[in-house]
Amino acid sequence: MSFPEWLSRLNEAQRRAVETTDGPVLVLAGAGTGKTRVLTTRLAYLLWRRLAYPSQLLAVTFTNKAAREMKERVEAMVGEAADGIWLGTFHSIAARILRRHAEAVGLRPDFTILDADDQLRLVKQLLLAERLDEKRWPARALLALIQRWKDRGLLPEKVPQEEAREFAGGRALQLYRDYQARLQTVNAVDFGDLTLHNITLFTTRPDILAEWQRRFRYILVDEYQDTNVSQYLWLRLLAQAHRNLCCVGDDDQSVYSWRGAEIENILRFEKDFPGAAVIRLEENYRSTPHILAAASGLIAHNRGRLGKTLFTTGGEAGDKVMLRGVWDAEEEARWVGDEIEALQREGHALSEIAILVRAGFQTREFEERFITLGLPYRVVGGPRFYERQEIRDALAYLRLVHQPADDLAFERIVNVPKRGIGNATMQALHEIGRRERVPLTEAARRYVEGEAKPAVRKTLGGFLEDLRRWRAEAERLSHVELAKTILDESGYTAMWQADKSAEAPGRLENLKELVAAMGEFENLAGFLEHVGLVMDNATERAGDMVNLMTLHAAKGLEFETVFLPGWEEGLFPSQRSMDENGVKGLEEERRLAYVGLTRARRRAVVSYAANRRIHGNWQSTIPSRFIAELPEAHVEIAAEPGLSPRAEYLRPLHDWTIAGAGSRAEFGRVGATLASRPPPTIEGRGVPMREAELRRVGGFSPGDRVFHQKFGYGTVRGVEDNKLDISFDKAGEKKVMDAFVERAG
Repeated sequence: MSFPEWLSRLNEAQRRAVETTDGPVLVLAGAGTGKTRVLTTRLAYLLWRRLAYPSQLLAVTFTNKAAREMKERVEAMVGEAADGIWLGTFHSIAARILRRHAEAVGLRPDFTILDADDQLRLVKQLLLAERLDEKRWPARALLALIQRWKDRGLLPEKVPQEEAREFAGGRALQLYRDYQARLQTVNAVDFGDLTLHNITLFTTRPDILAEWQRRFRYILVDEYQDTNVSQYLWLRLLAQAHRNLCCVGDDDQSVYSWRGAEIENILRFEKDFPGAAVIRLEENYRSTPHILAAASGLIAHNRGRLGKTLFTTGGEAGDKVMLRGVWDAEEEARWVGDEIEALQREGHALSEIAILVRAGFQTREFEERFITLGLPYRVVGGPRFYERQEIRDALAYLRLVHQPADDLAFERIVNVPKRGIGNATMQALHEIGRRERVPLTEAARRYVEGEAKPAVRKTLGGFLEDLRRWRAEAERLSHVELAKTILDESGYTAMWQADKSAEAPGRLENLKELVAAMGEFENLAGFLEHVGLVMDNATERAGDMVNLMTLHAAKGLEFETVFLPGWEEGLFPSQRSMDENGVKGLEEERRLAYVGLTRARRRAVVSYAANRRIHGNWQSTIPSRFIAELPEAHVEIAAEPGLSPRAEYLRPLHDWTIAGAGSRAEFGRVGATLASRPPPTIEGRGVPMREAELRRVGGFSPGDRVFHQKFGYGTVRGVEDNKLDISFDKAGEKKVMDAFVERAG
């Protein structure tokens, strides 16, 4: 066998990852170190060495795009020899296996895989059958709970009873059983079932497990840090016979815990597979030395990692990471726009520029600034701000209050939230409107006063009364206050508050950003005219465009220049993430910052604002703790005079609002006084924390009596970081953040 050229192109660590074929292997592949090359070359190497037939190779990844890319690369290396490799996503591979043994889990081979809408419809039917009020117990919340259990590999009989207490008075487990039974009746599965049914097959039918263990001599896994518990169990069962499991991943890029990803899968690999070889890919082929050093210095503050340091051997050090302080978010967008125009004049392609934000609502200022400048842009991984569902719904309410004859707005929101107004009612309204040549609002009024049934008369009449009242209030309320009133009284805000999907918090933030944006205009008419012009100018165009996206959507991508705005405490790291998950949440936020920095090839620009409008209120902010963790030798400060880039952690500045802050110079004076203070750390952890967090850590012990504003008095039973297990005297067992309780006198 002649030595293949594709093998000679690997560096030493990549070559070792490819040629270590016996036993379990963990390849820690840092950002830009060529993990896809290693995966595809390893497949080609196994075939070239004739260590396995194509049908004995299993390669799983998370996206169809990644699977296609791997397949194309392997075929380019070994040609037709690659035919027959089991290469696909977790879902597609598990579905292939399940169809061969469907009868063993009570299904037929032609089972249907339900999409999210069908799953939600089924759950709603179950809630209706149980006579549960969906407003109190939302279908989305139950579905999210069931999916979390499936991600953890839990069938109904294995779910701990205490986990079901919070939903419908403890009836969640029975609803889960009913959901699974209904799926079986209609010969269907959801995505979580694919691996879950496989696990059931493998654990209840040793003969089936043995068949697949014999088949797959070598197993390769991409993005192992993103696997959930169910996928981990599935892989472990399949790999037990030959133990030739090669997992490629990066613990420093695990940022999907909200999707069920379990970082512990990669951290405990050596324990789960004794004798495993751990190979680190640390030579980066993407970014400059300054960017890599800054990212490595930042991520080194995380405790939950296996450890590696990226380096590059090519070219000059390049530009340092630029750090820019600005007065507010509007100025941040203006400055970024000016920088992009300057780069464009120098011949920089717009498609090689990305703006990566922590939260979706941050895109609005940038979108409006780019439209003003005439800079073409695309929002990657989601719609533009004014095209998002929740924004269109809110605008429809405002349009209908402002202009009662807006039939399109009426149709969009007459049944949002649900008011029991169906197709039959809408057909009747359209018939009246056409016959009597009146808008739908007037048609609805005549329908309510005439032929409408009592139930429709009540709901539709109530909606019309709301519209009348809001139009009257528009005479005395500001347009900003009017918008808040409409969103609250219509039940629209409450609808998203009750929604337990991962997207709901972001939608609520977007609604708050919309209301805040209205304050920049004199009245409602002016704002609606502005939105109309924005939508007209924002038509999608092909060609060279700036990329605007969230940090989560940027994972796996790379650009010449990356702007990272909004590095402020509470926004990034996200206060909600830290409140809900403590130190683990903070470390995932830091991994997200690391992902953002390592998307940049040549330039990385971090910015923060001294003031930001949050939930409609102006607040002074302090720079993110992540800024203080960037190694100074690799950062160039480009802040305005007087704005300190160092975060102040020991004294909260929540009352330093615009009303009391005074001038920029005064802000700068305070910032300069605080800049010299090093960020405090929790002893032995090296994790910067604020004073409130420092006070709380270790503040409670089992047996302590505490008081909670909602649940009353209780006794601490267990402590984990800043989470307490409390047995309340009247409310029972609860998990509570320590910030929300106080010691009982």
